Amino acid sequence: MSDVTIPPDLVVPGFLAGAVAAGIRYQGRPDLALIMSEVPATAAGVFTTNKVQAAPVLLSRAHLSRGAARAIVVNSGIANACTGNAGLEQAQAIARRTAELVNCDPEEVLVASTGVIGRLLPLEVVTAHLPELTAGVSPGGWPDAARAIMTTDTVPKVHVVKGRLEDLPFTLLGIAKGAGMICPDMATLLAFVATDVAITPTALQTLVREETERSFNRITVDGDMSTNDTLLVLANGCAGNQAIDSSDAPAAVEVRRALGEVLVTLARKIVADGEGATKFVEIRVVGAGSRGDALQGARVVANSPLVKTALFGEDANWGRIIAALGRAEIDFDPNRVTMLFDEVKIVERGVSLGEQAESLAREVLRKKTLTVLIDLHRGRGEESVFTCDFSLDYVKINAHYTT
Repeated sequence: MSDVTIPPDLVVPGFLAGAVAAGIRYQGRPDLALIMSEVPATAAGVFTTNKVQAAPVLLSRAHLSRGAARAIVVNSGIANACTGNAGLEQAQAIARRTAELVNCDPEEVLVASTGVIGRLLPLEVVTAHLPELTAGVSPGGWPDAARAIMTTDTVPKVHVVKGRLEDLPFTLLGIAKGAGMICPDMATLLAFVATDVAITPTALQTLVREETERSFNRITVDGDMSTNDTLLVLANGCAGNQAIDSSDAPAAVEVRRALGEVLVTLARKIVADGEGATKFVEIRVVGAGSRGDALQGARVVANSPLVKTALFGEDANWGRIIAALGRAEIDFDPNRVTMLFDEVKIVERGVSLGEQAESLAREVLRKKTLTVLIDLHRGRGEESVFTCDFSLDYVKINAHYTT
């Protein structure tokens, strides 16, 4: 489903990246990654809202309170979640050892993990590979880092945007992983973004939070939320622009555009690479009484297993969609609902338009990318959520994840 093309010129001034195969859980592939700024960088981030939070989430949130960081170290295969004090001590040990190698304070190291919940990391294995990892990072090491953070992902996810500030060039690059346990807020994923823009911690945190709401908080694969969701953004100022001190500053407009493009693109790649997914589907609700109602309605439909299995089966079963809306606890009249699959209208005023319309809708459902438009004819609120279908492979992947 996903675009596997990785641009060859993935370089952000002042940043190094790379990965090694540590054998944490997977054999014969990179599973330990490092992103490092050659100079102190402004840092911002967003984490899972799950009440169950992994040790690296707790540690990185605490370290991020400084608003600055030099490095991010990430492992795949084991989540280091639900591991108690021992797991937190492991995350701290990794941060300390990385700090020694990078020559910074441990609080300037952010840690992230992804994989099986409930298992401790093989700490000695991880720390033994950190010297090799830090020695091997390079300006062009981003593709290796993107591959190292994958779990059930089938392809690495990378996107880069270049722009200008004060007639100076800047770069904003992001990598992400995620294919299952994807549901707002925020979706189950790891995402790391680096830019050479100069910006204050407060301004960057505001931009990150707002653009996350428009991207990663608008996607779902299966309605499940992880314990490890982490989005971290580092900005090292190497572009040479005057530091942006407010998210409302004129100079912030271009940075917001670039950050928004990177996050939305990565979010869409995650849905397109959903576990076992064969279709990328936008659920768009318009004509709602409020944006909140539109978002809630779209989310319930996007998460419905019955809707998602119908999408996989290319079955124009619009009854499942309107039934899902009915339990969304939003204000609408079923007798006023209009529904379209792309341009094919299948329901008007809550009533089917007949077999011919359903036949045309089934043709739409054979496509790999489509939109389900639901017009509630209630007001002016509208929102979209991006989802995918449930296939037989989704069940197979998740039935044997720990084995």
